Amino acid sequence: MFLTRFRVNTARMGARRLLNSPQSLHAAVMASFAEKPDHRGDGPRVLWRLDQQSRSEVLLYIVSPQQPDLTHLVEQAGWPTTGNWLTAPYSPFLGRLATNDTWAFRLTANPVHSIRRHAAEPTKRTAHVTPRHQLDWLLKRQTDAGFAVVEKPEPRPDGLDGPWHEIVVHDRRDLAFGKEDDSDGRPHKVTLTRVTYDGRLRVLDPDALRRTLTVGLGKAKAYGCGLMTLAPAE
Repeated sequence: MFLTRFRVNTARMGARRLLNSPQSLHAAVMASFAEKPDHRGDGPRVLWRLDQQSRSEVLLYIVSPQQPDLTHLVEQAGWPTTGNWLTAPYSPFLGRLATNDTWAFRLTANPVHSIRRHAAEPTKRTAHVTPRHQLDWLLKRQTDAGFAVVEKPEPRPDGLDGPWHEIVVHDRRDLAFGKEDDSDGRPHKVTLTRVTYDGRLRVLDPDALRRTLTVGLGKAKAYGCGLMTLAPAE
């Protein structure tokens, strides 16, 4: 496994085109591999995420089974004379994860649930729109994903019952873009909600967490969702 960081040159027209189209950015990421990645089955896959540090600093993170070559991205959306990506082996870090380790984490995900208005209607996938429901979406998945979001020891400031977690849910983005249908070649509209979670977690099951970090969490992985990364906790 490999972890790659690429800094996007937001002043370039090609960069703006990619940033405005998750479908185009997905295609550019997949073009980084000489052999087309196989996403069938339940093994590690290519995941990517955009982190906007400021208006002019946007970082693209990629986790992949093979080492990518981002030369084409540098030409479209980087600094061609200097290059601007770093790739490091990811497996050594993943192998060091241990039970009860505490890490800071960032996850961009597509928190959705299935609803139906009456029994005769098929279920419909719908985005969670409030931070409370978006947080609940993650908390319901944390144990199976191999971690627990750290709970704060002090009482909740809102006076409500229940745990208060060390996490912030922010940067909600409602996206709409066109995608060509593989079956008939016609474009159709894709809509999704993307949310970022920043917090601290405790490792419950290292193997399950390794799977989460390499397979992703939730839906819309092709469009910049599902990638969780860890950093030393303060």
